[in-house]
Amino acid sequence: MDIKSSAPGELLWSPSPEAAGASRMAHYMGWLNQRRNADGKAPLQTYPELWRFSVAELEEFWDSLWDYFELGPRSFSAVLERRVMPHARWFAGAELNYVGGVLRQPRQRTAVVYRSEGGRRSELTYAELIQKVVGCRARLQELGVVRGDRVVGYLTNCPEALIAFLATASLGAIWSSCPPEFGVESVLDRFAQIEPKVLFACTGYDYGGKYFDRRGEVARLRAALGSIQACVWVGEGAAPDPRSSRFEEIVAELGELTVDPVPFDHPLWILFSSGTTGLPKPIVHGHGGMRLEHLKVLALHSDLGPGDRFFWFSTTGWMMWNYLVSGLQVGATILLYDGSPAYPDLTRLWQLAADEKVTYFGASAPYLMACRAAGLCPGEQFDLKALRAVGSTGAPLPVAGFDWVYRAVSRDILLGSVSGGTDLCTAFVGSCPLLPVHAGELQCLALGAHVQAFDPQGCALIGEVGELVIASPMPCMPVCFWNDPDGLRYEESYFETYPGVWRHGDWILITERGSAVISGRSDATLNRGGVRMGTSEFYRVVEELGPILDSVVVDTSDHSGQGKLWLFVVLGPGHELNAALVASVTSALRSKLSPRHVPDEIRAVRAVPRTLSGKKLEVPIKRLLNGAKLEDVVNPGTLQNPESLFALLATARHPPRELD
Repeated sequence: MDIKSSAPGELLWSPSPEAAGASRMAHYMGWLNQRRNADGKAPLQTYPELWRFSVAELEEFWDSLWDYFELGPRSFSAVLERRVMPHARWFAGAELNYVGGVLRQPRQRTAVVYRSEGGRRSELTYAELIQKVVGCRARLQELGVVRGDRVVGYLTNCPEALIAFLATASLGAIWSSCPPEFGVESVLDRFAQIEPKVLFACTGYDYGGKYFDRRGEVARLRAALGSIQACVWVGEGAAPDPRSSRFEEIVAELGELTVDPVPFDHPLWILFSSGTTGLPKPIVHGHGGMRLEHLKVLALHSDLGPGDRFFWFSTTGWMMWNYLVSGLQVGATILLYDGSPAYPDLTRLWQLAADEKVTYFGASAPYLMACRAAGLCPGEQFDLKALRAVGSTGAPLPVAGFDWVYRAVSRDILLGSVSGGTDLCTAFVGSCPLLPVHAGELQCLALGAHVQAFDPQGCALIGEVGELVIASPMPCMPVCFWNDPDGLRYEESYFETYPGVWRHGDWILITERGSAVISGRSDATLNRGGVRMGTSEFYRVVEELGPILDSVVVDTSDHSGQGKLWLFVVLGPGHELNAALVASVTSALRSKLSPRHVPDEIRAVRAVPRTLSGKKLEVPIKRLLNGAKLEDVVNPGTLQNPESLFALLATARHPPRELD
């Protein structure tokens, strides 16, 4: 398919006045203006005005969301005690439970659709889901689980994982999960830190047309985790012992689900950082912060609600799983897919979107770019008439990715390229149904997210690349890190560079119109002779060249300038790294970036090393090329393709071959 290349910032799509006016964002703005009018305040007319209000009048904004989404009695003493970071305290005195949002939905509505790689399909209404949660909650109580205990899952993206999570949260216990493709050591790096009482574990899983038995791994986990008092098996083939049982034995119970009210900041779940450069950080989020933030971002920014069918491809080890299951908070039907997104080929998820009449389709940017590289045209191959939005995250989506979505999927959808992270479990630079989409740009800074681009002195920039910071507190910021009683590890992670201001670790450019461009991780910056550049800008140039399907770039230079700029490329079938291709790469980089960003070494590899959530391994590769030991840098169990890292390092160690 011939896809014309758009210029960065080129207008690609605008909402119709009718669609914008019917959006939940427009409804909230109208509701808010009525509320403000009662206090004699001027109405807000545009999204930029609404955003400025949301960060300038922080307390009034979050207070309005409490009422708009009807979270419960106004039992709090203050919306925000003080505008300080870290450890801002929100809605002190309020009690609620994340699961309460699920209970509010009409019981006859479909809550969950499950699809597996092997062809299995099932549905649960909200009533059926609640009955199963009631039964699972009763089992957890039988096992002695109480408020504050940790319950963990070693599970695929299946309904049992969702049910176990909701049952855990309903008790005020704390959930955490890892996908079964994680190796034992990677799981222990996480779960040993939080000492779980109960483990939900699958006997095995299907991926890429193969079955992987995990009973041996589960046995090793149980032996190593002395805190585990009981195991609940999901799947066939388990051999229960006195301390284990089968999920199938849990009886769905009739009657109302009881949820235990907990303080606003009571721990809901523990998410872990990728763990590629050290022991994963155990990030604790609270019931109230997650419920309020996900209502805001899903209902207002993603325009999701009753009648929507919401899908985002994820495993239980990525924050997007938590984001997806929060679709239940707004009354949407969520779709859980268990399997490989590329088996039997890359059309699998688009076929699912057509079959299930998905209205919001989410995936990682690398997946969308892989579909582009494969020449897919889902809009021609499948009936996607129900689709109104495509979401992209996990990495910056280049202009070429925007072009592909609008030409190969649909010309009349909102492409929501969004950015956030595990740290806040949300997208704080995102999409908006009131705004146009420009090539390569994220539409807006999210409501209540005081995102800025800082220079090294902490001055805000517009139209220039700077460090992405959040200058004011948000309710979804971590309550704490687990086992970090003095808060030092938490403070060092985000507040060391700019005291009192959250430094996220990305490069961002904020445009005059309020959109943004993410340029990659700031700790993976390419600093060549004083010219600093984010890696995503580099990839935009390299991966536009036809023969190159994927790439990773690292700069091993030190402060004195000693070191190399390495480029590793994955080539399409029938192509090889020859003198002509090297000349093409260097010419493109020289003209589109700068002469200083021409690589010192270009090597061909079969695959780019990535984390299980699809992120390129830029910083670990840099450290390894600079001589660090593998065991000090990366746990191979955190990678989706560890063999590719070993192959890349071997390629780098060998002298370059003569090119034809």
